Amino acid sequence: MSTLVADLLAAADPAEIAMRAGITPDPWQQTFLRSTSDRILLNCSCQSGKSTMAAVRACHTALYDAGSLTLLVSPSERQSGELAAKVRAVMAALEWPLPVEQQSALQLRLSNGSRIVALPGKEGTIRGYSGVQLLILDEAARVPDELVEAVRPMLAVSSGTMVMLSTPFGTRGAFYEAWRSRERWCRPPRSRASPRSSSMRRSAR
Repeated sequence: MSTLVADLLAAADPAEIAMRAGITPDPWQQTFLRSTSDRILLNCSCQSGKSTMAAVRACHTALYDAGSLTLLVSPSERQSGELAAKVRAVMAALEWPLPVEQQSALQLRLSNGSRIVALPGKEGTIRGYSGVQLLILDEAARVPDELVEAVRPMLAVSSGTMVMLSTPFGTRGAFYEAWRSRERWCRPPRSRASPRSSSMRRSAR
């Protein structure tokens, strides 16, 4: 396969990025990576690979959507740093397809102008950002509801994608309400063939 064809395949299919990085996605993970929905919910057990898949999706957006801004939001700065580290690990596994112009523990800027920024889940930390192409809320069940409400107008302006991923945390909050509403949200289906995807649980349980 020529380099051009391989690159076109990766541009069209985020799951190809995962496989290039040495990760074989489970069926539900492939569904998530390939989803074109602008609202995606991942309700998963611990150690299901949801954060790694989020990092793969962030890398795909940064690599193939020049000038894009991806925000990784977690309840704490430590958790945000962990997710940012997964992004760097995926990029390293891909042998850094694009030169890096700026890099820190919580930020990455590529030569095509794309940025990936990791932030703690506080409303004030994200209000200065605009034009967000991809917003990933990690452990969204533990992120304050006011933060979720604050990002909705931001995404409406940019027509960006919002991914809420979490382990269950009670029958309350924006993540639970989004899961219960079943409106507009894409939810990768469970797969009986995958032990990890079959361990997904609904918040109501």
